[in-house]
Amino acid sequence: MEEFQIGDLVKAHYKSGIYIGKVVEDRNRFYLVQVLAVDKHPMQGDLHNPGKTENVFFHQRKALSYLEKANIQKEAVHPFEGTEAPDYQTSLKESVDKLRKKLERRETEFNESAKQQLDDLEKQYFG
Repeated sequence: MEEFQIGDLVKAHYKSGIYIGKVVEDRNRFYLVQVLAVDKHPMQGDLHNPGKTENVFFHQRKALSYLEKANIQKEAVHPFEGTEAPDYQTSLKESVDKLRKKLERRETEFNESAKQQLDDLEKQYFG
């Protein structure tokens, strides 16, 4: 496992999303990471029952906000290969578009529910 210093740019997996951020604190088993960009938008729905829509609570999962800080397990933090983080708003839009394309590949009840959540999130994100 790689060790990071305060200020290092990293790629961090948090819940079902992936973010580009800056390490702001070492907290033993975790790094406190400040979000600068979204690499992969979180999946919608119940993470414990992926692909299911019946008898589960179908969660709407927002991406972490710009400059939001999250405690992320050290095993889920990796080196960022770029020299600077992409623009947050641009990266958020691209990650939403990428998730939408993935959901549009197959017509399932789960994908339809996830797209509805994504539609609502887009309104919240971009007005």
